[in-house]
Amino acid sequence: MLRQLFAMLEREEGQDLAEYGLVIALIAVVAIAALTLLGGNISTILASIAGAI
Repeated sequence: MLRQLFAMLEREEGQDLAEYGLVIALIAVVAIAALTLLGGNISTILASIAGAI
């Protein structure tokens, strides 16, 4: 019984999935922050390009 408990505690499949989830969440936060900070500038540039066409 104790051996089975230790075997369950040593399994690491769930840890890999959690780490991937954290990396994806961090990338999403950085992308949202970049779009928020640069959104106005990008909109202005695209408007000037559209006006030139």
